[in-house]
Amino acid sequence: MVRREIKIFRNADELAEEFALEFVKIVRDASGKCTSLNVALSGGNTPRLYFSVIAEKYSEYVNWNHVHFFWVDERCVAPEDPDSNYGMARDLLLSKLIIPGKNIHRIRGEDDPGKEALRYSDDIKFFTRSVNLSPSFDVMILGMGDDGHTASVFPGSLDSFRSEKIYDVAVHPVSGQKRITVTGKVINNSSLIFFVVVGESKARVIEAIFREKAEALQYPAAYVNPASGNVKWMLDSGAAGLIS
Repeated sequence: MVRREIKIFRNADELAEEFALEFVKIVRDASGKCTSLNVALSGGNTPRLYFSVIAEKYSEYVNWNHVHFFWVDERCVAPEDPDSNYGMARDLLLSKLIIPGKNIHRIRGEDDPGKEALRYSDDIKFFTRSVNLSPSFDVMILGMGDDGHTASVFPGSLDSFRSEKIYDVAVHPVSGQKRITVTGKVINNSSLIFFVVVGESKARVIEAIFREKAEALQYPAAYVNPASGNVKWMLDSGAAGLIS
């Protein structure tokens, strides 16, 4: 059974501060136990907020040696492209941390999408634990779009969510841009999922998912139900406007 923990914050800045604090506590716990912590990062606008907070407040006061960063999805562009999820994380967060380069596992968005999805899937199998015969991230941080997509699984493309693959190639329904995305079986095999959602433009989708309305079935985010049962939704007042 999913234990949906919901926290609502007055604004995006307050949410970013609290998320950064919670995340750093998890990192410190892993460091204290000298255990590896595998974290899957998302792209988009919301991570810019908490990446900056983590970099500014905790970069020098946390031992990052035990953290391995991966990506939930990536646009098929080079690292220097403004659309690159890795590039954004590198500039705002990773470049500010004292962390071994070998702990950063990026998706090579500049390479052939099909081949890269296979290569990255092999990386994930090598570096993460296997639970129920599938890779399992310790922490996965997800966002949600106005259309209810998460990772790069979009409405109308739920086959990507249900795929037996680890990572797959997806196509943005409007721009046609190719992306490489984690699949639903890996999302739902994570030990802990953070859903970090900001903005009143997402309130209608949040309400549909939380109230289990029929329309929620079209939203990929509604299918995030990890076997661990651990999902933490962190919403600002705009995103939570129709449920709070």
